[in-house]
Formats: sequence, C-alpha cells, structure tokens
Amino acid sequence: MERVDNMTKIDLITGILGSGKTTFIHEYASHLIQQGQRIAILENDFGAVNVDMVMLQDLKCENCQLEMIAGGGDPCCHKRRFKTQLISLGMQHFDRVIIEPSGIFDMDEFFDVLHEEPLDQWYEIGNVIAVVDARLEDTLSPEAEYLLASQAANAGCMILSKCDTATEEQRRNTIAHLKRSLTALGCKQRADQKVLCEGAEPLPDQDFATILSCGYHIASYEKPDFAKGQSFESLYFLDMHLDGDAVTAAVKKMLKDPSCGHIFRVKGFLQNSDGT
Repeated sequence: MERVDNMTKIDLITGILGSGKTTFIHEYASHLIQQGQRIAILENDFGAVNVDMVMLQDLKCENCQLEMIAGGGDPCCHKRRFKTQLISLGMQHFDRVIIEPSGIFDMDEFFDVLHEEPLDQWYEIGNVIAVVDARLEDTLSPEAEYLLASQAANAGCMILSKCDTATEEQRRNTIAHLKRSLTALGCKQRADQKVLCEGAEPLPDQDFATILSCGYHIASYEKPDFAKGQSFESLYFLDMHLDGDAVTAAVKKMLKDPSCGHIFRVKGFLQNSDGT
C-alpha cells in the first residue's frame, strides 16, 4: 500500500479521571474549526455510556464530526473497535482527528494501533497533550500515579486545567507533583516540559500556536504489573428519577461512606423538573 500525500494529523488529549480533558477539547476543537480545519473527535472510552460525548454535541457542524467507542469487554476487543473507527475516519480525509481516551487509557494502545496497516499510511501523530487538574491531590493511588506519569511522559506539552479555581500554591504543588511522578517513572528529562495554564478565559492565540506545534515524545519506562490489567471499575445507573438536591445529598453520603469503596468521581446528566 502506498503512503498518501496528505496524511491526517491525529492528536491525543490525555488526562486522568476528572482532569478536564473534555472542557479543554471543546476549546481546542473550537479553535481549529475557526481556523477552517475539518476535524473529527473520537470519544474513546471503556464505559458503556459516554457522558463526555453529550458535552461536545454543540460542536457538531459541517467541519466537525463526533464519533465514539463505548465498552469493549476486554482490552483486545476495545483495541479492535478503536482501530475500526480510525479506519472509518481515515477514509473520510479529515485535516485532523482528535482522540479523547478514557482517563484510564494505556498510552501504548495509541502508539501501537497507529503503527498497524492501513493506519500507518493514513495518519501521522500530531500532538499528545496531557491535561492535569491544577488542584491535583497530593496523594494518589499507585495506579493513578502511574497513569499521571505515563501520560505526561509522552506529552509534547501539559495543560494545567481549572487554574482559575486553584491558588498559586496549588499550581506550584501540582507541577512539583508531576516532576516527582516523572522522576519516579524514570523520565527525569520530561519533568521540565512546557506547561500552560487554562481556566475560565479562552486560551490566547499564542498558546494555541504552542499547543499545535508541541508534538509528542516516545518515553521509555517500565510498566508495573497492575497497569497491565484493569485497576478501575465503573458502575452505571440509567434512567434515574431524582432531582438535583437528592443526587447531591446521595453523592456526598457515598463519598464519606467507606463501605461504598473508594469513589473517584461521579458524573452524568439528570433531567430537571422544567424539562432541561
């Protein structure tokens, strides 16, 4: 198979659960659309319901297509679905495809799939961007710590999200945490990479210029045994008839109840009494 002349750029936006990937992608995609690029966004999740897909619906237009992968049963099945979607998008000749993976995504899957035929003939990796909550907790589980470090190790730049709600001390502590994580992973050289802050205001054009040219890195590190399996689980509750106050009370109760296990986050949509 011959390599095509105009290969589609493919960007990966990573970040652990709750880091703010979807919010950043909304801003990033809007900028690309305004620049006249024809793009596709692939929501690549392990879950059965993709809430983030709903949050991006207003981007749909002639120059922006939204696709998703949900579930997969096991990593091999998920990888096949991921590749199938990329083949479908590759045949449509977009300028750029943006991948939003699950917060528990294995970075190896992205690089491995893109080296398989025919994807290696259609796509070239543009940028890998790691989104990190500026209010990052000081202590993470070993699994979350590995995900944080492995995503940052491969990123061309890092975005500190929610900077408008974080103190200067929290931002400094988050960057220090990232450096410790990268050093522990054996990637000291990645600890001083470019970090941009993103908050309530849109990023300036010069920041987007930096992001669009940040590229990516192939980092070398040892994958711990727990990273080869699934360390996080999801529970789904569909068609819940509860108002916002009841849900808020229930979530607060669950987060404080040790018998519920370690809940990382709760997210979703509910219908208000006025139909919204």
